[in-house]
Amino acid sequence: MTDRVRVDGAADDELAAAVAGLDRPDRPWFDRPPLDVAQGLLNAVLVSQGSAGTVALRITETEAYHGPRDPGSHAYRGRSARNEVMFRDGGHLYVYRHLGLHTCMNVVTGQAGEASAVLLRAGEIIVGQELAHTRRTAAGVVRSQVQLASGPARLTVALGVTMDDAGTDLLAPGSRLRLYVPRAPVAAFASGPRVGVGGAGAGPEFDWRRWIPGDPTVSAFRPGVTRRRAKQAD
Repeated sequence: MTDRVRVDGAADDELAAAVAGLDRPDRPWFDRPPLDVAQGLLNAVLVSQGSAGTVALRITETEAYHGPRDPGSHAYRGRSARNEVMFRDGGHLYVYRHLGLHTCMNVVTGQAGEASAVLLRAGEIIVGQELAHTRRTAAGVVRSQVQLASGPARLTVALGVTMDDAGTDLLAPGSRLRLYVPRAPVAAFASGPRVGVGGAGAGPEFDWRRWIPGDPTVSAFRPGVTRRRAKQAD
């Protein structure tokens, strides 16, 4: 049964309506192949609560990464200080900086040691649009409400997620980040290559991006660039 979310000690009707018909997942929900979780997260709602207020996001686009089996994964070459969270139980958040500039957020899947995860690529802000817009405006230009969370970096800014949230357990009591998932995965979804992934991780066997067809918040596709190492002088 869906929890009734409370903000500042009072029932928040807008937020309660946003998660109506959705459920809080348990640990086994995340203990599945990353592609299954990537599909299951479509139309899920992620709620971020903090001192500035509450923002809720309906997830419209995801990307799966399969750890040591996946050349496109941060965990492909093993455990490191950067990717340590990926090796925890499913349900934790792997947050990282892309190119040292943009913060991106992943939901860890599977069991401890597997290092698989799902990147949250895009979504629709359904509660807290004004706060999300303020955050995004402070971080850059916002051309429309549709673009508030259209892209993984925009998404984290809108939700107020930072590197301080790395390692958050979405199932921990009192967590400021709470996930609500559909009772059944969406039947109609689109799939295709992951955005910005090149090289061996860009083959058709890695068409692991999932999105809601026709949703205006889905981000634009950008192919990856395969970088060649400079030839060393003899």
